[in-house]
Amino acid sequence: MSNRSPQKPDRKIMTISELNRQVKQLIEDGFPPLWVEAELSNVSKPSSGHLYFTLKDEKAQVRCAMFRGRNRFLQFKPAAGERVLARVQVSLYENRGDFQLIVDRMEPAGEGALRQAFEQLKQRLYQEGLFDEDYKQALPELPSHLAVITSASGAVLHDILTVLERRFPLIQVTVIPVAVQGDQAAPQIVAALERANQLPDQVDAIIVGRGGGSIEDLWPFNEEIVARAIFASDIPVVSAVGHEVDVTIADYVADVRAPTPSAAAELLSPDQNEVRQWLHSFEQQLSREINDRIADERQRTDWLRTRLRHPGERLREQSQRLDELELRLTHNTRIVIKTARLQLASGQAELRRHSPEHTLTRYRDRLQQLSARLKQLMSDRVSNQQIRLQNVTQSLDVVSPLATISRGYAIVSRADDSALIRSYQQVQPGDHVTTLLGEGFLECTVDKSMPDKK
Repeated sequence: MSNRSPQKPDRKIMTISELNRQVKQLIEDGFPPLWVEAELSNVSKPSSGHLYFTLKDEKAQVRCAMFRGRNRFLQFKPAAGERVLARVQVSLYENRGDFQLIVDRMEPAGEGALRQAFEQLKQRLYQEGLFDEDYKQALPELPSHLAVITSASGAVLHDILTVLERRFPLIQVTVIPVAVQGDQAAPQIVAALERANQLPDQVDAIIVGRGGGSIEDLWPFNEEIVARAIFASDIPVVSAVGHEVDVTIADYVADVRAPTPSAAAELLSPDQNEVRQWLHSFEQQLSREINDRIADERQRTDWLRTRLRHPGERLREQSQRLDELELRLTHNTRIVIKTARLQLASGQAELRRHSPEHTLTRYRDRLQQLSARLKQLMSDRVSNQQIRLQNVTQSLDVVSPLATISRGYAIVSRADDSALIRSYQQVQPGDHVTTLLGEGFLECTVDKSMPDKK
């Protein structure tokens, strides 16, 4: 008789797997992603790269998992005892039926936590060499085109443009507006840096900045992606974030740190009054040189006039010729002065157009000369080596045993083991020997061996 109880027709039986799967579905559907603040404990990271830990408060705790694809974006190293903010999805681990939280984002809680994240990122980037002076680019002495990355509505942009207009209005400015705080700020700053490096009109330097604020307000400039984008820029970057007391990761990575945005504009712009004074000094120097040249020519003319002072028609012709030369010289000098003044007047407009073409041409000519010289040296060396090879070949021919054989000598060796025969005592009558001649060889049989020919 069977001990199994009969199964009722209306009884629904589920497996544990099915039950856990449905409970997990109910939990995940019932709770949207949410943020929790708690203390870390039992932190572990196995070889899989996933991160497992517990979040707890004074009365309860819950197991958590942060998978490798998400924890690689962490900007700090989680440790037991730290308070964190975590964005989680409530879930269930089906295999054990354990209630758990799936974490997709986590950051230290509070300003102290931000400071900790700041120091950890600063130390890591320092160890990678992103702050090394060897990678810093020099700022241009006379930039013609600047890119400014900041908020379009803030006072920072107005301050920068005001300083540039006052100091050197000829500088072209391209403004790339970005958000300077909030979640979207860091990606926009990175995209703006990439755009500045790809502008068709070459940019000489980039200003990245914003006004002062709390550490939370300045946090986009402490993001790792912003730091790496500044480091990757082929164009020198000046960091002008906040006030002089505000220091960000961007300040350490940038080629130059300016205490304020206005100071950044002053760093990159020459004083137009100084440039005007320099041009005026150059004009005065040129005028002095021209006047000195006129005086020298007049003195030479007077000297020639004294030498030609004698009666006759020739003296008058020469004197008239000298007067004409003097008039032409005066006229040409005036033209030179006028041309120089016109060039000085247009000098400010030409300051932006510095071209290294002449220097490149000179270096290119020098390179061609060195290349031709190298080819000549290689040719001479090859010729010397060929001559040397011929001499060595001739020397080898002189001492070669083949040359000796060709003069009528022969080399005799045993037929069985090819041992050379140097004495009659090495063979006996009837032995087989091989004789190498200048042309071919002979297989011989010894009839007699003796010390001297009788």
